[in-house]
Amino acid sequence: MKKKKHLRLFALSFFITLISFGCRTYTPVHGEELSKEQKFPAKFIEDKDPELMVLIPAGYFLMGSEAGDEDEQPQHRVYVGAFYMDAAEVTCARYEHFLKQTGYPPHQLWDPKLDRPEDPVVGVSWYDASVFAKWAGKRLPTEAEWEKAACGGLAEKKYPWGNEIDREKANYNSFGITPVKSYEPNGHGLYDMAGNVWEWCQDWYDRDYYKMSSKKNPGGPFLGAKKVVKGGAWYCNETALRTSNRHKNDPGLGSFNIGFRCVKSASEIKK
Repeated sequence: MKKKKHLRLFALSFFITLISFGCRTYTPVHGEELSKEQKFPAKFIEDKDPELMVLIPAGYFLMGSEAGDEDEQPQHRVYVGAFYMDAAEVTCARYEHFLKQTGYPPHQLWDPKLDRPEDPVVGVSWYDASVFAKWAGKRLPTEAEWEKAACGGLAEKKYPWGNEIDREKANYNSFGITPVKSYEPNGHGLYDMAGNVWEWCQDWYDRDYYKMSSKKNPGGPFLGAKKVVKGGAWYCNETALRTSNRHKNDPGLGSFNIGFRCVKSASEIKK
C-alpha cells in the first residue's frame, strides 16, 4: 500500500511540475496541418472588424537573440503555421465600434472626446483585448507569431527593417502616440511593429521559457502571473524596439502605452 501511495504522490507531483514549468504548443482551431500545397489569399478582411489582414506564410524562423537579454536566450529555430495578422494596431475608432455593438464596458482610460479615431487604442487590459478579438472572429497572436510577423521576412535583424535604428521608420523616444500607419510597413505589410505602443500577446510570460519551448507553433507556458507584450512604445529607447525583446504586464491592468492587434489562423479562412 505504501508503495502505491508513493507512486500516486510521485505522479501527482510530476503532473503539477509539468503544468507549472512545461510548455504548450498552440494548435490551430481545426487541428489540421497546413500542407505546402494549400494556397491562401494574400489579404483577408473579417466582416465584424473590417481591418485589412495580411498573410504571414508558414515556415521556420530564428526566435530570440543570443545578444539580447537573458529571457531572449537561447535563440532557437521555430516553425509557425500560416496565419493572418491585422495590418495595423486596433484603433480607437475600431474599438469604439466594438463597444457600441456589444455594450462591453469601456476601460478607465477611455475618452473618445480626447482620443483621435486613428490612434491605437490604449488602456485595454489583456482581457479586454481578448474579448474584442473573440467578438471580431479573431484572437491575440502567440509570442512566436508576433515575432515572426515583426521580422517582415528578414533573418536575424534587430528591427523590422534591418539592424540600424531609424526615426523615419518608427515612433520611439518621443512624447506621445502617433496615428497608425504613420510609418512605412515592414516586408509583410504590417505597420508599427516597432514603437508607438506595446502589443498584447496570447502567451503567459516566463523568463526561462525559451529553454523548454516547443519547436513547432509554441503557445507559451500553461500558467503565469503576467502576459507577454512586444514591440516597444513611443517613450522607449531603441533597445526596447528590437523584435526579439520581451516584456510583460499584468493581464488585468490596462496602460497608457499598451494596445494590441489581432490574428486569425489561415486554416480558419473559408475559401
